Amino acid sequence: MDMRTRRLLEAPLVPTLARMAVPNIVVMVVQTSIGLIETYFVAGLGTDALAGMALVFPVVMLVQMFSAGGIGGGIQSAVSRTLGAGRQAEAGLLAWHAVALALALGILTSFVALPLGPALYALMGGTGGSLQAATAYATVVFGAAVLIWLFNALSAVIRGTGNMALPAIVTCIGAVVLIPLSPALIFGWGPFPALGVVGGGVAFAAYYAAGSAVFAAYLWSGRGVLRPSRRPPRLTWGPSREILRIGLLSGIASMTSNVTVIAATGFVGTAGPAAVAGYGTGARLEYLLVPLVFGLGSPIAAIVGTALGAGNHARARQAALTGAVTAGVLTEAIGLAAALYPTGWLALFGGDPAMLATGSSYLRLVGPFYGFFGFGLALYFAAQGAGRVGWPLVASLLRMAVALGGAWIASVLGLGVSGMFIALSAGFATMGIVNAVAFVTGRMFLIGIPPAVSAPPASLAPVAGSGR
Repeated sequence: MDMRTRRLLEAPLVPTLARMAVPNIVVMVVQTSIGLIETYFVAGLGTDALAGMALVFPVVMLVQMFSAGGIGGGIQSAVSRTLGAGRQAEAGLLAWHAVALALALGILTSFVALPLGPALYALMGGTGGSLQAATAYATVVFGAAVLIWLFNALSAVIRGTGNMALPAIVTCIGAVVLIPLSPALIFGWGPFPALGVVGGGVAFAAYYAAGSAVFAAYLWSGRGVLRPSRRPPRLTWGPSREILRIGLLSGIASMTSNVTVIAATGFVGTAGPAAVAGYGTGARLEYLLVPLVFGLGSPIAAIVGTALGAGNHARARQAALTGAVTAGVLTEAIGLAAALYPTGWLALFGGDPAMLATGSSYLRLVGPFYGFFGFGLALYFAAQGAGRVGWPLVASLLRMAVALGGAWIASVLGLGVSGMFIALSAGFATMGIVNAVAFVTGRMFLIGIPPAVSAPPASLAPVAGSGR
């Protein structure tokens, strides 16, 4: 067993989790900040452009969460559990399966998002200039969707080995390049043409293309834990099925957050483009929580998956609880700060009074419930590492049902955006409580069931209690 895998199984838990989480949090915060940086520059083009970005952003994050937290989570879980069971050759083969899945799902994303996008943005409240801006930006971003999928799939393979540093380095360097490139393409600085909102999409796609190339070069150089073959092997259904078994359910759970924001944007859109911009800008802080928790959740998933692959249930449970409490405390602190000083965040993106009013209402009512979201989301990642995402999926679906059902009732009763935001808060509380109960009662991991005595060498056998 290589030393990196051994450290996941034997090193002191809290220092190991912290060491892995710090670079991973940096990765995810910087990656999400890329979208915020674009928003900051696009705001200089006017309210219509800002509203257009607000319409597209939930859909972009939907793809991000499905590719990174969904299928990417399935990839990471499969790699970590396979390494934990001592089957290194099979773990290397998973890299090729990850590439194949990323290419297929990226192409599928483009075929779905490009023709259906304009109608969706119109349903979310886009009209006139805001709808035109949304369509133009989305055409570039989703035309290059395969790059997003490939970037996140290769990053997940690397994280599955316990290496959180390389994705952090690549992401940070990419952000340093992107910060000047994005406004240069938007406003036409120097030799670059003024592409407007489209320029942000071009810079976005270039970032993911360069990052994917670096990850691929590392994996196939032989410098890491894995040793994938240089030439594409004959792919079989078994490894891909194991990735999709976890990834699809995880992806559905990830999608519920974005579907909730997209639908809520449609409810808020009845109050006009400025209200859409206000809610969308406020909800971006919620989106920033996802990569923060992902930064903790990815190491949690790696430790849990490796520990359960080796039959160490106690370490898996301790890692899950430690990470969830930490995530809950951090996200609650952010939510309370935003509720007390909402304009400190909103004013970064504009000064329109209607936008500030709607965004402030959202942060004051929803921010104090961010802790439930962080705690529940961390347990979702722990369950993903264990290969059991049934209960987190139930919690996510219940959150969406409570939030959107309540928002619909608020709209019918004429309670305004405040009533809708209270419903979103109730959804967060539901998600956190359901996941907590599933973990405490042992239903999430099925702790206590003994690990498998052996695993067939030519297949990705799941850990005991994985549901297969």
